[in-house]
Amino acid sequence: MNWTERPVFVTGATGIVGSWLVKRLLERGAHVVTLVRDWDPQTELVRSGDIGRTSVVNGALEDYATLERALNEHEIDTVFHLGAQPIVATALRNPLPTFEANIRGTYNLLEACRVHRGLVTRVVVASSDKAYGDSPVLPYTEDMPAKGRHPYDVSKSCTDLLAMSYAHTYELPVTVARCGNIYGGGDLNWSRIVPGTIRSLWLGQRPQIRSNGRFTRDYIYVQDVVDAYLALAERCRDEGVRGEAFNFSPETRLDVLEITRTIQRLMDRTDLDPVILDQARSEIRDQYLDSSKARQRLGWRARYTLDSGLSETIEWYKEFLSRTSDRSPAESCSSPKPQ
Repeated sequence: MNWTERPVFVTGATGIVGSWLVKRLLERGAHVVTLVRDWDPQTELVRSGDIGRTSVVNGALEDYATLERALNEHEIDTVFHLGAQPIVATALRNPLPTFEANIRGTYNLLEACRVHRGLVTRVVVASSDKAYGDSPVLPYTEDMPAKGRHPYDVSKSCTDLLAMSYAHTYELPVTVARCGNIYGGGDLNWSRIVPGTIRSLWLGQRPQIRSNGRFTRDYIYVQDVVDAYLALAERCRDEGVRGEAFNFSPETRLDVLEITRTIQRLMDRTDLDPVILDQARSEIRDQYLDSSKARQRLGWRARYTLDSGLSETIEWYKEFLSRTSDRSPAESCSSPKPQ
C-alpha cells in the first residue's frame, strides 16, 4: 500500500503509540492530521518536532463537530483511532470522563466516518485485552465475548462493540486491534510499571509495585504495535480482516515481578529490590493473548524480544531523564493529561 500523500487522521496522537505511529506515517510520506486536546511539550510527538510536520486539529473526542470537520475539511482517507483515557486507576477514581472519552468519543468518530464514507476507506480502532474482562480460560482468543466489568474495561468492551456495530450494520471498513500492556519510549504515565520502574532505578530508588507482583500480563513493544496497526490498515478492506478484531502479542507472558527484575538486570540495578505495595484493586489478575489469527491472516509477528524492546526503551528514558534532570522534580516528572 502506498502511503505517499494519503490523508490520515490519528486520534490520540500525543500518546505513546500515537507518537510513534505518526513518525512512521511521516516516514512513509503520508499527510498526517492529528487530533490534539492538550499541549504537552514533553510528549514524543512534540519533543521530536514531528507535530510540526502534521496538520493539527485542536479538540476533544467528545465533540462530534470537531471530528466531523476534521474528516471533511482534510478529506481523510484513513483513520487510526487511538484516542482514549488510558489509565485503569484514573477510570476507577472517576469513571464518567473515561466513559465520555472512550465510549462517546468512539461513537462520535465512527458516526463521522459513516457520514463521510465517500472519503474514509479504512478505520483502525485501538482496543485492549481489557475488553475481554476477567476470564477463567486463557489465553484470550478473538471468539471470546467482550465482557468488561470495571470502568476502564467496560469502556474498552463498548469501544469494540461499537466498532463491530458500524462494521456489520453500515459496512464501514473497520478493524479492531487488541493489545496487552504496551511499553516503549514516550510513555510519561509513570504509574505504569515499565516507565515507573525505569525512572525509579535511574534515580537510585526502589521501584514500587502496586499489586502483589504476581499479576500476569502481555508486554508488547510499541514498534511491534505500530507494525500491527499498519498491517491492519493495509489489509482493512480484505475478506477476513474487515469487520474483525485481532489480538497482537509476542506471547511471552510475565508477572509484574518478572518484568521488574528484567528491567533491573538490563539497567544493572539488581541491588534495588522492589517495594510490594499490594494496593491494586478492581484489576484483572491474569491477562494474556493468543495471536494466531494475526499470524495467519495478516502475517504479523512481533519483531522484538523482551530484552531488545526493553533495551531500546531504557535508552530512550536515559536520554529523556538526563535532559530533564536539571528541572524541578514536579516539572520534569509530571504526567501528561491523557489524549
